This record gives sequence, structure tokens and C-alpha cells, in this order.
Amino acid sequence: MNVVRQLDRNSWKQFVDDHPLGNIFHTPEMFDVYTYAQGYHPALWATVSETNEILALFIPVQITLFGSLLRPFTTRAVSFGSTLCTQDERGKEALDLLLRIYNQNTKNKILFTELRNLSDITYMQPSLGRQGFIYEEHLNFMIDLDRPLDAVWKSIRSNARRNIQKAQKMGVVIEETQDISDLPAGYSVLKDVYKRIQVPLPDQSLFESAFRILQPCGMMKTLLAKIEGKTVGILFLLLYKDIVFYWYTGTSREYSAYRTNDLLVWHSLEYGQKNGYRCFDFGGGGKPDEEYGVRDFKAKYGGELVNFGRNIRVHAPVKLKLSEEGYQLMRRFL
Repeated sequence: MNVVRQLDRNSWKQFVDDHPLGNIFHTPEMFDVYTYAQGYHPALWATVSETNEILALFIPVQITLFGSLLRPFTTRAVSFGSTLCTQDERGKEALDLLLRIYNQNTKNKILFTELRNLSDITYMQPSLGRQGFIYEEHLNFMIDLDRPLDAVWKSIRSNARRNIQKAQKMGVVIEETQDISDLPAGYSVLKDVYKRIQVPLPDQSLFESAFRILQPCGMMKTLLAKIEGKTVGILFLLLYKDIVFYWYTGTSREYSAYRTNDLLVWHSLEYGQKNGYRCFDFGGGGKPDEEYGVRDFKAKYGGELVNFGRNIRVHAPVKLKLSEEGYQLMRRFL
């Protein structure tokens, strides 16, 4: 078996489509999205057999804060869908080989690599551990859509149901836009939200790239919350296989009394249930030992609390140590 940096696109897509744990972040389409987004640099790593059968796949995306001399001190890699390998011993061996070579090539070039696990990858954890990818707990909510819509509604807490009904009575309208010219108004809302909560927001080019690449092939929906024609909220949903993934969202604080965020979630659940999706992935719920207001919001919708966790490998411990004091400050610009 060999580690390669390129794959036949059709074979790559087929491998992800057929793998039970393959998710949208493993796909060629999502790779393209990050390729055309400012500040993101995706890379493809794969292990193939002697007959070019794909055995393992890994797509880390490098995110850099500053270039030039500061780049080694401000660059990390995130694998948004974690890694993937066939579910047999050969696949685990292929993953070991892939990560070992990746580590050798990445040493001291970036601070760390983070794998965000979107499903239970217990069978891969021994390989990850051997290659220094340390497991950390991280929560998420998964909502079952494979049931009657009335059951989905009744599983939502009463206060959230009241908020949804209030938004509808107050005239909030949810639109599914097909016009990329609608993005700047929605992105402006996102900027205000992320600035207020001091969380880094990607460049607008990420969402434009996703809109152009994913939306035409049915892999994304862009929802706008409007009040009297004004955009006061936005939600990007990623769609792949039978999963609706809650990606980026924000609503205007000025219109918080209208409960637009609750109505956006309900519209997403309703869309997913009516269109044959099995599960709504709420996109993360923080660490279990830390208070997290977003987790409290998501908990209202009756999903199953899961702990698939994350795995992190530090590549440049000395540089990371030098960066740590300023890292929390820099995060708002990542």
C-alpha cells in the first residue's frame, strides 16, 4: 500500500458515498469549497492498495492567521469531518501508515491538527492514539427525523415551541434563497453576531464558494429570516446522504424578540423530515465540563446528546507554547 496526495475524483467520491461513516466534509465538492475560500488551504491524503483501491482518506484544511514569518506560529489544520478508513484490519493499517507519514511531513510546520469526529469512530481510535492524535470529549446533538413530523414537534421543549409560534405570529418569514446577491446582507448579520461573541468568522468567500459549488447540486440550502423584507437572520444547511448538518447561523440582536433563531431551526427540521432525511446534526455542543450557552439553546430541540469527541495532534510543541498566551486573542481573527 502507498500514501498518495491525489485521487481519481470519481473513485474518491464513490469511496465516500459508499462508506457508512462518509460525510460531506470528505467529499470532493467540499474540498473545492475550501480551495476557493480565502484563508483556507485543503490537502488530500489517502492510502491506496496495490490495485489502487482506496483504504484510508484524510482531508486536513490549514487555516492561517498571519503569513510570512509569523505563519508557523499562527497556522493550524482542521479536519472538519475527521478521517476515514475501511472497517477492516487492512484499513486500520492504512490509516496508521497515512497518519505516520502526515506527521513526518507536518512536524514543526503547523501548530496542531484537530479532527472533528461527526460519528462514532471507536474502531479508528487505536490508530489515532498510536499516531499521537489525543482524544478529547466534545458533545453534539443529533435529532431523529425518521418519524412523523408531529413527533419531532412534540419532542421540542415547550418554551422553544412557544418561541416558534411567536415568530410566526409576528410575521417572520423564512426564505430559501437561490440568489448569491442575498449573501452580503446575511453575512453582515453573521459578522455582528460573531464579533459580539468573539468567535472567529470565516471570510465571506467561504460562503460564496459553498453557494456556487454545493447549492446547485443539492448539497446546501441557504435560509434567510426576514421581517418586512429585511434580512435579520441566516442559516446555512449542508445536505449529504441522509444528514442535515447545521453549519453557520446568526440572527440580528436588534430583532431578538422575534425569535428568528428558533424559527430557522424549526424550518430546518421540517424541511429535513419532509424530504426524507434521517438525522439533523446540530454541529457541536462544546466540552462537557464547560458552560456553553449554545448547547443550552440546542438542548431545547429534543435531540440525543452524543460525545463523539475530537482528536488533536500537536506538531510543534515549542512553537505552540510560545503562541499559547496570545492564542486566545488571535482566535477571534482565525
